[in-house]
Amino acid sequence: MPLSPLHVSGDRFVDARGREVLLRGVNLGGDSKTPWPDGGTHLPTDFTDHRTVSFIGRPFPLAEAEEHFSRLRRWGFNCLRLLTTWEAIEHAGAGQYDVDYLDYYAEIARLAGDYGFYVLVDCHQDAWSRMSGGCGAPGWTFEAVGLDFDKFHAAQAALVMQNAFDYAALAPHQAGYPRMSWSSNYKLPANGLMWSLFFGGRWLTPDFQVEGVNVQDYLQGRYLACLDQLARRLADMPHVIGIESVNEPSIGWLGQALSDRGVDNPSPLAMGPAISPLDGLALARGASVTVPVLGGRETGLPRVVAERTMNTDGVSIWREGASCPFERAGVYAMRDGRATALDEAAFQRGPNGAFDSARDVFAPLFEAVAGTIRAHRPDWILFAEVEVAGPFVGRVYPQTMPSGSVNAPHWYDLANLTTKTFDIDDHIDPFARRRLCGAAEVRESYRQGLAARKRLADPFGGPSLIGEIGVQFDIDDGASYRAWAAGERGPKVFAKQTQMLSLMADALDELKLSATWWNYSATNRNDARIGDGWNQEDLSIFSADQVDATHDGARGVQGFARPYVRAAQGRLLSQAFDAATHIFEAVIDVDPVVGAPTEVTVPDAAYVGGAVVETSSPCRVEIARGAAIVICDSAGAMRITVRPA
Repeated sequence: MPLSPLHVSGDRFVDARGREVLLRGVNLGGDSKTPWPDGGTHLPTDFTDHRTVSFIGRPFPLAEAEEHFSRLRRWGFNCLRLLTTWEAIEHAGAGQYDVDYLDYYAEIARLAGDYGFYVLVDCHQDAWSRMSGGCGAPGWTFEAVGLDFDKFHAAQAALVMQNAFDYAALAPHQAGYPRMSWSSNYKLPANGLMWSLFFGGRWLTPDFQVEGVNVQDYLQGRYLACLDQLARRLADMPHVIGIESVNEPSIGWLGQALSDRGVDNPSPLAMGPAISPLDGLALARGASVTVPVLGGRETGLPRVVAERTMNTDGVSIWREGASCPFERAGVYAMRDGRATALDEAAFQRGPNGAFDSARDVFAPLFEAVAGTIRAHRPDWILFAEVEVAGPFVGRVYPQTMPSGSVNAPHWYDLANLTTKTFDIDDHIDPFARRRLCGAAEVRESYRQGLAARKRLADPFGGPSLIGEIGVQFDIDDGASYRAWAAGERGPKVFAKQTQMLSLMADALDELKLSATWWNYSATNRNDARIGDGWNQEDLSIFSADQVDATHDGARGVQGFARPYVRAAQGRLLSQAFDAATHIFEAVIDVDPVVGAPTEVTVPDAAYVGGAVVETSSPCRVEIARGAAIVICDSAGAMRITVRPA
């Protein structure tokens, strides 16, 4: 039976039959950030082919779709956050769309529905572009504003693995490209410039035009045009439930004083050089600048740990004949080779008074994205994100959001993410700045972190979906991979990762949160250089190296393949799964007017010998195709219990 379309009703997802729907799925996939087949960051490149690359084959070739979709369905997922990028769609140049790729992506989305998956579209970015250390925007966007990405490395304007990593060396982790350092790009000049122009060009550089329009309108217009191309091809697929605004957006230097390096009150996520907007503008112009370096975010608030002189060779990243639009706008001036502030508060002002990220950046962005996609299908859900660090400093959603909006933030165990370690008896909560001991304390820490993300929806009252949550699998310097290579099998190989996943899932269940795990990468390998094929991240719940005669490629499957109420005949009141006994309990406030059953996903991985379903009220129960189907004729609270047969 085709999936019933979803809509937003208050703080819930509801299908066309009136059931509350809980979405549990995975991001497909982490390796979709890079071109197919040889675009992964573990392979060197100078990006000279950036206009001719192809992303056809990401997340996997069509010929492999049955293998991967069947596996994901067997694990019990009902939702996919399906990645694409602006670069994948428009890499050749402005207005030059890769039609073959768009058709390929649409076919992947269509096939996902055939396997019973809801799809939400994620036009992904991290740190603006592959050429500035992340993924997302095409290389020609730098050229459009006058920047030369070939000079970014020499000027230290971006930390790009393909420029900083010594591929001839044997060591997978190197001082030139520190572990999980890619996010430091957000405050380096390439990102600072692009995001400030993308979101603030109209009022900061009103005279800077590209192809006859202000630079902000040009960049946003091209991005929205790519969403339009996607929407045209997906509008007739009812299982495609919506499109995301933009993944993990940055606001660049907006809101910062020109000389503020952010060392007095750093974001909990900050790391690397602490450069002010003025430092960044100076570095971009070819000046050398000495700045503090932040570290220690994995053990508490970041702090200054060193000092660094940057761009000692005096390399300008502006193309020949181009000049800095912020200098032309009178924000600063170069005098005797140094940048001098002329307007200290320039980035602290918005178009109408003091800068307000909700009013000046995100409200117009969300309206523009919603208008673009709903021109093709009015019922589409808008999955919205504000900047990752924003909530830590009071920058949240606008009070007024487009109807049908969803709070779609991300949450990770920051200590695990950044250090690639985990010790249940000695674990750091960097946000609470305290040590945790034992599963109960770690679980509660996870619950508190996720609850804070859920509360971001309070101003507009919409539902929440945790768009990314997951664990690093190469913890303890790849101990699990060494055990696997030595012939070990069974749950002990990925025991730590499974425990983390299970504790996270416990918190999701308690909060009744929808979520999509990060991530499923079809090309993942048990190799610290490769991992998910992007900047040495290794969070994929699947690896080709875990496929053998008796294993289907899963890592930590007992942590994520768990029962959950995927559709409730009424309202879901609670659910919980005991990983030790494999007993699952849920309570539904049954509305018999809803003429469709409650459905509980019952994955084979959790119930190898089968399952028994019990209800507290007289109901009709059937177990079929990995789900318990329960229909009740009487109103009120009904308890469903699933236990091993």
